[in-house]
Amino acid sequence: MSAVLIAEEAAARAVPLVAGVLGAGGVAVAVLPARLRTRAELRRRWRTWALVAPVFLGAFFLGGGGTYALAAGLGVVAAGEYARMAGLRRGDLAVLVTASVALPALAWLAPHLLDPRAAAVLLIAAALPSVLGGDDRSGFTRTARTVFGLLWIPVALTGLVTLGETAVAVGLAVALGDVGAWCGGTALGRRGPLSRPLSPLSPNKTWAGVLGAGLATALLLLVLGEFGLPLWAAVTGGCVLGDLVESMVKRESGVKDAGSWLPGFGGLLDRIDSLLVALLLAMVMT
Repeated sequence: MSAVLIAEEAAARAVPLVAGVLGAGGVAVAVLPARLRTRAELRRRWRTWALVAPVFLGAFFLGGGGTYALAAGLGVVAAGEYARMAGLRRGDLAVLVTASVALPALAWLAPHLLDPRAAAVLLIAAALPSVLGGDDRSGFTRTARTVFGLLWIPVALTGLVTLGETAVAVGLAVALGDVGAWCGGTALGRRGPLSRPLSPLSPNKTWAGVLGAGLATALLLLVLGEFGLPLWAAVTGGCVLGDLVESMVKRESGVKDAGSWLPGFGGLLDRIDSLLVALLLAMVMT
C-alpha cells in the first residue's frame, strides 16, 4: 500500500476523534461562566479550530497534491509574517516564499533531491539578496535571519508531505498538546515547583504546562495507535519549544502577535509555531 493511501486512511480514522473533541470542546466553551475573563477568547479559538481541522484533515484525503497545497499555503503566509517581524526586505521575502512553494513540491515529486545539494542552494539563495544589493550594514544579519526562516518554515513544512500518516498524528497531537499545556498551566501552574517558568522569554509557560502537554500528546498518540517514545518526544518538544522560539522572535521585533487576522490566535505563526518545531523533530527522530 502506498504512503499516500496510508496517510488517507490515517486521516479517515482521525475524523471521529476530531469530531468528538471539537464537539466536547464546543459544549465546554458554550457553558463557560460570563465572569471568566478568557471566555470570549476561548470561544474564538474554538471557532477557528472548527474551521481549521477539516482543512488539515481534508488535505490528506486529497493525496500528495493536497498535502503539498497545505504545506505551500501555510509556508507562504507564515513567510510573510516572519519577514515582517524579522525586518527582512523584498528580496529576502522572495527567497522564503519561493522555498515555501518549491521545497514541498520537491518533497512530493522528487524527494531524492532533498539532500546536501538542496541545503547548499538554500544557503546561497539566502545570501544573494544582500550580496547582490551590496548591503554592508545589515547584510549578514538579514542572511542569518533568512536562513533561520528557511529552516523554521519551509523546511519544517516538508514534513507534512514526507511523514505521511505520521504527519496526521503530529498535527493532531500538537493541537491537543497546546490545549493540555494551557490546562496544565491553569490547574497546576499557580504555585509550587511546577509554577516555575521555563524561560524569561515567556513567563506564562511553566513546567506545569510541560506536564500537561506531555500527558495530552501521549494520550492522543495512543488513541491513534502512533505512540512511540521518539515521536512523543518530538511532539512534546514541539509544543514546549515552538512557542518559546516564536516568543524570541517576537520579543526582539517588539510585537505581541505575528498577525491579527486569525481569530483567537493572532497570526498564522502564532498557531503553527509548535507544529513547525514538532515536524522538524519528527523528521529527525522517527
